[in-house]
Amino acid sequence: MANQEAPRKGFADALIRLGEQHEDIVVLDADCAKSNMTNLFKNRFPERFFNIGISECDLVGTAAGMAIAGKVPFANAYANFLTGRAFDQMRISVCYSNNNVKIVGHNAGTSAAQEGATHLPLEDISLMRSLPRMTVIVPADAVEMEKAVEAAYYHKGPVYLRVGKLPVPIVTKREEPFEIGKAILYRSGTDVTIISTGIMLGESLKAAEELEMQNISAEVLHIHTIKPIDQEAIIASAAKTGHVITAEEHSIIGGLGSAVAEVLSEHQPAKLRRIGTNDRFGVSGKMDELLDLFELRAGRIAATAAELLGERVR
Repeated sequence: MANQEAPRKGFADALIRLGEQHEDIVVLDADCAKSNMTNLFKNRFPERFFNIGISECDLVGTAAGMAIAGKVPFANAYANFLTGRAFDQMRISVCYSNNNVKIVGHNAGTSAAQEGATHLPLEDISLMRSLPRMTVIVPADAVEMEKAVEAAYYHKGPVYLRVGKLPVPIVTKREEPFEIGKAILYRSGTDVTIISTGIMLGESLKAAEELEMQNISAEVLHIHTIKPIDQEAIIASAAKTGHVITAEEHSIIGGLGSAVAEVLSEHQPAKLRRIGTNDRFGVSGKMDELLDLFELRAGRIAATAAELLGERVR
C-alpha cells in the first residue's frame, strides 16, 4: 500500500521552508490555524502570522492590502467559506486589482466529510476558475502540494490553491518537475484518455491497471493546474485516443470536466464522459464513505471507459 500523508502537511512544510528563505511571505488565517496547520508557520515566524478571525471577507481584503505593501500573503480558510463568502473581495480586491495574493482553500473536496454538507466545497474550483487573472492549482498529494506552494509563491498574480485535510496516498514523485499550466503524462495509452486532477490521480492510475487486464490501453494525464489548463496536452492525447474521461473530486459543473469539454469542443472533438459529483451537495460521513457514495473510484472510471469505447474494443 502506498504511503499516505495529508496534503495540508505538505502545504505547511513548504510554507515554512519558503518562509525561511523569503521574508516577504506573510500568512493570514481565519481562526482555523490548527486545522490548516498554519500554526506551524506561526510558531516559527510569529511576527509574520495574522489571525484575522472568522471573517473571510476581511481576510482577503487584508491580504490584498499586504500585497500592495509588497508582501506575498497566503490567505488561509476553509475552502467552502473562503470561496463563497469572500468571492466579491477576491473578484475586486485581488483579481480586478491584480494583486499578488495566494488564496488557500483548506478542507477541500471530501476531506471535511465528517463536518457535514455545508462544509464540503464541491464548487470551489468552478468559482475560482471563473475569475479573470486567477490561477487555479489542485495538487494530487502532499509531495505535489509542496511543489505547488513554491510555484504559487514565485508566480506573480492571484493564485487559488486547493488543500485537502486528510491523509491520501502519495502517488507523485519528488523528482518530477512541476510547472504551472503544464500537465503530466503518467501513463501512455492508445484507446482512452483518463484526465484527472487532485486526489483522483491515484484512482485513475488504478483504473488504467484494471483496463489493461481487459486489453484496453488507457492514457493517464494529470492536470494539476485547472487554469491555465494545458490545452496542448489535452488536444494531443484526445487526438490519439478519441475517447476522454475526466475524474475530479468536485462537481462536474464548472470544474475539470467543464474545462476539458471546452478545449475539446473548440479544438479536438472527442467522446467525453465526466466523473465527479453530479449537481448535488455532500453529506456527513467519512472521506472513504463519501468517495464510495459519489462513485469517485477506479472501478467506476474503468467501467465508464469500457462503456465509452463500446463495440470498438469488444
